[in-house]
Amino acid sequence: MTANVAAETTFEVPLWNDPTQDVGTRVSALIDAMTLEEKTAQLYGVWVGASAEGGEVAPHQHDMEEAVDLDALLPAGLGQLTRPFGTAPVDPALGALSLLRTQTRITAANRFGIPALAHEECLAGFATWGATAYPVPLSWGATFDPGLIRRMAAAIGRDMRSVGVHQGLAPVLDVVRDPRWGRVEETIGEDPYLVGSIGTAYVQGLRSAGIVATLKHFVGYSASRAGRNLAPVGMGPRERADVLLPPFEMAIREGGADSVMHAYTDTDGIPSAADEELLTELLRDTWGFEGTVVADYFGIAFLKTLHGIAADWADAAATALRAGVDVELPTVKTFGAPLAEAVAAGRVPEALIDRALRRVLVQKARLGLLDAGWDPVPAALRGADLDDPGALRGTIDLDSAENRELARTVAEEAVVLLTNDGTLPLARPRSIALIGPNATAPAAVLGCYSFPQHVGVHHPETPPGIDLPTLEDALRREFPETELTVVQGTGVDDGDIFGIAEAVETARRADVVVVALGDRAGLFGRGTSGEGCDAESLALPGAQQRLLDTLLDTGTPVVTVLLAGRPYALGRAVDESAAIVQSFFPGAEGTAAIAGVLSGRTNPSGRLPVSVPRGTGSQPATYLGARLAQAGDVSNIDPTAAFAFGHGLSYTSFDWDELAVGRAETDTAGEFTLAFTVRNTGERAGTEVVQLYLHDPVASVVQPVQRLIGYTRVRLAVGEAKRVRVTVPADLASFTGRDGRRVVEPGELQLRLAASSAEARLTATVTLTGPERHVDHTRRFHASFEQETVRPADPVA
Repeated sequence: MTANVAAETTFEVPLWNDPTQDVGTRVSALIDAMTLEEKTAQLYGVWVGASAEGGEVAPHQHDMEEAVDLDALLPAGLGQLTRPFGTAPVDPALGALSLLRTQTRITAANRFGIPALAHEECLAGFATWGATAYPVPLSWGATFDPGLIRRMAAAIGRDMRSVGVHQGLAPVLDVVRDPRWGRVEETIGEDPYLVGSIGTAYVQGLRSAGIVATLKHFVGYSASRAGRNLAPVGMGPRERADVLLPPFEMAIREGGADSVMHAYTDTDGIPSAADEELLTELLRDTWGFEGTVVADYFGIAFLKTLHGIAADWADAAATALRAGVDVELPTVKTFGAPLAEAVAAGRVPEALIDRALRRVLVQKARLGLLDAGWDPVPAALRGADLDDPGALRGTIDLDSAENRELARTVAEEAVVLLTNDGTLPLARPRSIALIGPNATAPAAVLGCYSFPQHVGVHHPETPPGIDLPTLEDALRREFPETELTVVQGTGVDDGDIFGIAEAVETARRADVVVVALGDRAGLFGRGTSGEGCDAESLALPGAQQRLLDTLLDTGTPVVTVLLAGRPYALGRAVDESAAIVQSFFPGAEGTAAIAGVLSGRTNPSGRLPVSVPRGTGSQPATYLGARLAQAGDVSNIDPTAAFAFGHGLSYTSFDWDELAVGRAETDTAGEFTLAFTVRNTGERAGTEVVQLYLHDPVASVVQPVQRLIGYTRVRLAVGEAKRVRVTVPADLASFTGRDGRRVVEPGELQLRLAASSAEARLTATVTLTGPERHVDHTRRFHASFEQETVRPADPVA
């Protein structure tokens, strides 16, 4: 009797819902209990509310199915919800309530009560209405400050998690190979070590907040021919192995990234979504990646429509699944009925479904989504009256004062001072002529994946949801006693020259000209920078160069300020501007950061993450070029940059000296040690960015003349000196050899301690001895830096 009573009153938790059990055991039990339709339902997302009328935010968006019948789909379950916040403007609290109600509907409809995983974009902050717009990734690279970017990512992740989001589609780890490519603004830079170290920090920050970080785009997207979006990639295996793959290796091994997104492009005829060697053999079998591989939006269907390697939707689904793609995004097309029918017909083994499903369910289990008693109410709504939506409006703040302060810190560290003849900082000028298309444009600080530029432009009736001070606003606050006259002169890309005459007259009457030039972010041709907004040359868009040149002719000192998504050739302004200030879409606090540099309130410490070209058409070019890529007497084209990778000036001065090589010789498994002193010899506190480059004079395959292998920021008070000690593992000299394996070869090397890739300050010649040594993805990635303040009595050795 007692047993019967217990059986009637005790709820038995299914094995898969029991968080005390091993995750693998739970997932296996759940897979065994599922039908084929329930299995495939976990392998796709649904994009509720997205338009199928055109390419608003994704390429070939018009290829979407006209409508998704949720009532028909949900009894089988649902893998993901695509952009519940980032598809249309919605108050954050009402968006969180809507997501809660959708999740309740999903869990109630499927017999296992499995919620969907909700994902959002977060390339420059949480891409939703009312959330802080942070600087774009190219600005992250300009900071050379992984710790700061980790803090920023953690803040972004906390905001996302608080409203019920689980996965962020960031960071972009593509290494810039051609700055004409429109998505340069989304990248971290042109150097794989910088991209890897900053990108890994971003992953760590997101994960610390409980957000699944998605690495993209795996791999080769940025190496498309002529910098055209979605163009074929012409790239050899060594370029792929030594330039494009290392950031992903680092972010997986050190960052613990839980998701990877395949690239749209094909390399040598093999689309990434169909590349089993890439997505399974390398990513999983070699590197040990255990997370999910998700499709870039519509990327599986592209195997049929754009690449022409699949005969029908089932063929496309089977090809991607076999290669290692686990989840179809953004919405169901090939992984639904076509895939299920192919399995039933024997065209696709069900074991492939189970393989992908296991990865998806393990991820959901680790997020707590399979636990008994999973609470669908997000943290930001707990304790709120969910029956009164009107009272919820405005109760969730995704643009807090803390967020804005962090955004400003990133923006300040990312501003790069390229030239300065002493005009900056501006010392209380009587009058400033503020001229240019980006002087009064609130969106001039935003990248294409910010919510206002990505989605908000399609809803002009809705305000941007965040405060976006213009450069005019910022300068009026920064220089309250200065007469500020504002003239546009020309548009970003309209070619209009009729306002130039007024700009010239205004410039002649002023003490100094600040000319604000650059880009307008957009998508698919709606901007001058951004996804699908590629450039034929690196000339400033429209008539901006003409405006700039005309202002230089006035004789008034011209401070050129760039708010851009890529580097541009500036013509005679390189030599004739009084100063040049470069920012890369610096976010909502960006104009305040720029104004602070102009006034001297902030001492600039940003460094270029990409080279700034001297000519408009000598692309592609990168500082990573081999000897034959440098200027020479065999070609009339000189690709030498106007401003090199890593370049940036300060309002103070630094001396580097007293180099000591503690260990100048080691075997191919050892390490070198160096020490040197950096002194602030100027009149104000500042930060020097020490960069370490490796030059390999003789190698078995052609190498770049030099490449970045480490860096550190050294903050110094006036007169302060710090002893910097560096340990350099031999692993950092490795490269892909003739047999395709990564090798450390014996021989002489140079370690260049530099202020930029073009300005070595101290050079140590060191030697590797012993036999060749092969290394793999478990190699050491970093040089280590230690800093110690040197007091007058301290020895320097």
